[in-house]
Amino acid sequence: MYHPSEAIKTKEKTASFISIFWSFFKIGAFTFGGGWAMIPLIKRELVERREWLEDSEFVDLLAIAQSGPGPIAVNTATVTGYKIRGKSGALAAVFGAAMPSFLVILAFASVLVRYKNSPAIDAIFRGMRPAILGLLVAAVWQVGKNSVKERSDLWYVAAGAFLLFVLRQGPVTAVFVSGLLGIVSGYRARRSTRTREQGGTLGETGVSEAPDPGESPKAAHEGSLAEDRDLK
Repeated sequence: MYHPSEAIKTKEKTASFISIFWSFFKIGAFTFGGGWAMIPLIKRELVERREWLEDSEFVDLLAIAQSGPGPIAVNTATVTGYKIRGKSGALAAVFGAAMPSFLVILAFASVLVRYKNSPAIDAIFRGMRPAILGLLVAAVWQVGKNSVKERSDLWYVAAGAFLLFVLRQGPVTAVFVSGLLGIVSGYRARRSTRTREQGGTLGETGVSEAPDPGESPKAAHEGSLAEDRDLK
């Protein structure tokens, strides 16, 4: 039976290194405000436009990228590029994402240092900060709507927020603890499913309970007749 993921796997294999580099180059060139501001652009380019990844795959890769050391933008480019075309795809994605900022900073560093106190420069950055906040909110929304699919998933959100904001733990700890909670929850769900299936199987076989040794033969016979009438 045909599944949309088969078409995505085909596009993964046919994605050229130039197209991977150019996609991340465009993302890096128009991203301001840090790695998380890049997330909605990466999702739009790789999931919606190129269709190299599925929504669920992108969320999983984002969790892996967040668990590792280093900038989230570089980590995300690494894991997504590796998923698309292996090690070469990871290198193309990292170079594409990092090259724009390197070139821009190299070209305008002296200008920004010289005119950093200029009212025009200050006005430009003052206008960019709210837009960056909007990109961060968009990243949270796009990732959240694909991650929180059941009511029980809200417990993982609450656990992560509690670790980050109340206990002041790092993102790695929050991801690790949430992963452990997911393992425990999945184990309990599978165990409950197996128990229900075993109970249904016993019910379908029609095996009756053994008579109580203390019950008289007459009572047992009357109980058997009552069961037969119920079945009829």
